[in-house]
Amino acid sequence: MSDGILVINAGSSSSKFSVYINRQNGDLDLTCKGQIEGIGVDPTFVAKAPDGTILGEHRWHAHVDRTNLLSYLLGWIELHLGSAELKAAGHRVVHGGRHYSAPALVNELVLEVLENLVPLAPLHQPHNLAPIRSMAKLHPGLPQIACFDTAFHRSNGFLATAFALPRWLLDEGVQRYGFHGLSYEFIAYRMRQIAPGPAAGKVVVCHLGSGASMCAIDNGRSVASTMGFTALDGLPMGTRTGQLDAGVLLYLLQEKHMSADEIQRLLYHQSGLLGMSGISNDMRLLMSSGDPHAKEAVDFFIYRIGRELGSLAAAMGGLDAVVFTAGIGEHSAELRARVLRENAWLGLAVDNDANTRGEGCISPAGAVCSAWVIPTDEELMIAMHTRDVLKARAAAE
Repeated sequence: MSDGILVINAGSSSSKFSVYINRQNGDLDLTCKGQIEGIGVDPTFVAKAPDGTILGEHRWHAHVDRTNLLSYLLGWIELHLGSAELKAAGHRVVHGGRHYSAPALVNELVLEVLENLVPLAPLHQPHNLAPIRSMAKLHPGLPQIACFDTAFHRSNGFLATAFALPRWLLDEGVQRYGFHGLSYEFIAYRMRQIAPGPAAGKVVVCHLGSGASMCAIDNGRSVASTMGFTALDGLPMGTRTGQLDAGVLLYLLQEKHMSADEIQRLLYHQSGLLGMSGISNDMRLLMSSGDPHAKEAVDFFIYRIGRELGSLAAAMGGLDAVVFTAGIGEHSAELRARVLRENAWLGLAVDNDANTRGEGCISPAGAVCSAWVIPTDEELMIAMHTRDVLKARAAAE
């Protein structure tokens, strides 16, 4: 009998899921993926085969709580798997703090530790943990594995994680953590498969989407990241500020008399590409717009990528390759070309034909620093971690 692994990536109003079959040889085959949207309003469920064929749909015309939505999902998966048996659930959890540098089999102690980290990721952590609690009630014997967006960056040293703050704050855990770690870990894994030479060197990965960050990876290990204590730092994002002088916050508090909630909305939901352009947080719309503010937002995004690229190369003491991934990074040939051309001083160049095709190596032969487009797959990374934890657990019993 084959084993099924459920992957859940839960957010505030939607919950994405994927189901994999864990073959006896260790291979993981995606059998379906989908999401439940509109949580808290009128939820809708859709599941699709890997080729995009719709396998199941459902709509609720009233509020349904998360536990009942999860119950529906589990029932549907059980029917979908047929003779296969669901053996575990892997969850994306944004914050693992200082405690976790690897995935963790969830128990009450682990949950308590993760709930104590909610103040460090208030917009993400509660929603990541909610389905874990619900799953424990609905399927108490099912192993659940928490996979952390911060874990890959636990290899960062003190200099890369510290703030110049009083020691009591550093000791309390006020430091740079970095995020998007599951994406970066997957890219490091894929690079070892398709480009082992560059993968063993100094690589900057650009995870460019609605949430955007960059990471310096030296021989497969994270060295530094643009995100810090929260997922606000670094690059400007769809609606998030990116790097911001802390004095701006004092100004908003003291001169504009804004509350903490108002500032949180401003920083997370009203800034970034949306705030700068006044038009949209969608890079496709901004790049096609003739509005000068849209152009400024795009230019600023590319400028900040270049600034961070130089900084991350300095953190590693060199640069052998740059990788573009995530929604914008994988699909915007124009943005990739501009980034590579505007950072030619680092040895970067673009092969226009390869860049238009949009996957694999996109730099010309002989380039000092190679450039790549590699699609990320955080769900597969979570499934791989879940499989490995199950294997280690079985070996220990």
